[in-house]
Amino acid sequence: MLAALAGAALLPWGAPAPAQSVVDPPNRPGEAIEPMQPPKDLPRPQRGDRVRNLDFLFGALKAAPDAETAKQVENRIWALWLASGSDTANLLMTRVKTALEAKDNELAIKLLDAIIAIKPDYVEAWNRRATLHYMQKNYAEAMRDIQQVLIREPRHFGAISGLGMILQEFGDERRALQAFRRALEIHPHMPKIPDIVKGLTEKVEGRDI
Repeated sequence: MLAALAGAALLPWGAPAPAQSVVDPPNRPGEAIEPMQPPKDLPRPQRGDRVRNLDFLFGALKAAPDAETAKQVENRIWALWLASGSDTANLLMTRVKTALEAKDNELAIKLLDAIIAIKPDYVEAWNRRATLHYMQKNYAEAMRDIQQVLIREPRHFGAISGLGMILQEFGDERRALQAFRRALEIHPHMPKIPDIVKGLTEKVEGRDI
């Protein structure tokens, strides 16, 4: 089940994997969900055409000369992802934040369900719900939500790297490596990911002679 969902989520750059049984991965949720979460302090989202703004920012992200510059561009991308364009969705996302601060994950998921129902194209609602499902060990649901994120925004480096972490925890190192490499194609200066790719490459493909 999980491998099949992973394959579906990876459709933009790979074929589905054969189905296999789901076994609980090591309990390291913090490491897996870290790249899926937006930074706390973000700039105001850019005005103007959202698609053009994102296209420009992703070009700038790929061409960024150093990690500091890339981080500034990344924050501007997250700011656009978080802007729902709906007053109702924004209000509900504020309540999601309050629920999370109160550690009421069940309420947060119900609020995200409502946001997705009224604004199904809101990528960050899917991404946030995927994160919460993973935290609750609802791995199949987390993978389904990641798939929905990538359908709407194939360049979502947070969801892609989160997917890689989950696949790695389940022992699917080949597909994890595929996901991490894709994340680095989009965001070459992602923290920690280059070291993960190096380690997985040695395990999956062997050391260069």
